[in-house]
Amino acid sequence: MRRADTIAEELEEMIFTGSYDNGDRLDEIRLAERFGVSRTPVREALQKLSVSGLVEQIPHRGVFVRQPGPVELLEMFEVMAELEGACGRLAASRIESDALDRLAVANETCATVAKVGDADAYYRANEGFHHLIYMQSGNGFLEAETRRLCRRLQPFRRLQLRLRGRMEQSLSEHDGILEALRDGDSERSGSLLREHVAVQGEKFHHLMIGLRAEHKLV
Repeated sequence: MRRADTIAEELEEMIFTGSYDNGDRLDEIRLAERFGVSRTPVREALQKLSVSGLVEQIPHRGVFVRQPGPVELLEMFEVMAELEGACGRLAASRIESDALDRLAVANETCATVAKVGDADAYYRANEGFHHLIYMQSGNGFLEAETRRLCRRLQPFRRLQLRLRGRMEQSLSEHDGILEALRDGDSERSGSLLREHVAVQGEKFHHLMIGLRAEHKLV
């Protein structure tokens, strides 16, 4: 993994656990010293956080923490669930045989990393699974919009996988989605994908409560 990606993930966790409050300024020089790197990977990490909306870059002032509120997060997950559901409905009637095979391989990769409990590796494999479905929707505009919101929600979807049992639950949900796509069942595919993403939002909410409580005890 690139150093900038590692720094971005560490900063995400610090923001989520309350080490940084909403509105705090993130100084490139101090962060570079903290992580023992040059300012370049720090700048790249902050740019990545900006894409996901966890920080805001204000010209001539700097980079500031921006924690989305619970209502905003709920709204984003609701829209994401509907977009993924639409991708699933369309993909069920349009997906190609070789894409179904690649989807099965992606899910096998998810299963492999889940066995060793690597949540971050699972997220990357999981992302490949979902992106294949977006592509197989056969609708370029829908794919682009779904990918855009997927990038926005990336840190939140990644972190919820740390909850005990969530990777195994996610795998089970993938199995159902894959079966529905193989059967060409548009309604079931759309419904299962929508529920899959809605559960992620619920799990993230519970995780945040636990993380902040744990941080206060330290």
